[in-house]
Amino acid sequence: MGSNTKQTSSQVASLAGKTLQNTGASTVQRSLAGSALRQFGTPAQTGAKMEAKASGALDNPRSSTTTKTLAGSVVSQSTRKR
Repeated sequence: MGSNTKQTSSQVASLAGKTLQNTGASTVQRSLAGSALRQFGTPAQTGAKMEAKASGALDNPRSSTTTKTLAGSVVSQSTRKR
């Protein structure tokens, strides 16, 4: 795999932190938030399972704006070629 130069923005990291503190956040939102925070300020890249979860959230028309924002950040940090 190639080097990942993409990182979570400070705005998405802030949203992720708030999501993790929100007791009403879904399991998917918490998982995406954790992944986004893990990729904040580091060259970490998205794993295959998390990428699949994020892709599913993006494809789901019922996903909230928060979920889609976090999922978009997570998916964009994959180095997998499409």
